[in-house]
Amino acid sequence: MSNPDSFINEVTEELRRDRMVGYLRRYGWIAVLAVLLIVGGAAWNEWRKASERASAQAFGDAVLTALENDASADRIQALSQIDATGPQQGVLALLSAGELFESDRAAALAALRTASEDTALTDSYRQLAALKYVIAGGSEIPLAERESLLAGLGQPGQPFRPLALEQTALLQLEQGNTERSIEILTDLLSQSDVSDALRRRATQLIIALGGDPAAN
Repeated sequence: MSNPDSFINEVTEELRRDRMVGYLRRYGWIAVLAVLLIVGGAAWNEWRKASERASAQAFGDAVLTALENDASADRIQALSQIDATGPQQGVLALLSAGELFESDRAAALAALRTASEDTALTDSYRQLAALKYVIAGGSEIPLAERESLLAGLGQPGQPFRPLALEQTALLQLEQGNTERSIEILTDLLSQSDVSDALRRRATQLIIALGGDPAAN
């Protein structure tokens, strides 16, 4: 390679280095910021997970401590003093309602109804509260209200559908609609997401009503 060519190459490389240094000076902060964001984001995510675990453990410990009280009134008082947010409020509402049944049935039903309508809670907690409200309230709750709640809970895909269908069958039986009750129970037995205990109850009731459990 001739000297002129060598000189030109050296100048070209020097220009490239100068240009690269210029780019780094001008835009290098972007790369640094990106690295900081990645590292900071990962650290924040780990902190959030650890914080959530600690919060859940603290909530569980507080609930267990509250339930260790001997008297129902003391348990209710202790539960009411636990700080809770989101789904945890649903857990406390259901636990408190269970305790209230021993001393104040009306208050327990009111607590369940309130929980079933609380949009701050997850659907599963609201539906569980509604189902417990219907089962515990029985004839104390207007027939139309029970029918409306069970119709929603018994829709396909709902988490407590089998139990809601069982209650719907009992509601039909309460109104003297024996054949309709048998139809609902027979349909219930044909579904795959039915627990063994519920399947036994449905079978026994069909037989008691004069139906044939194998007719599904």
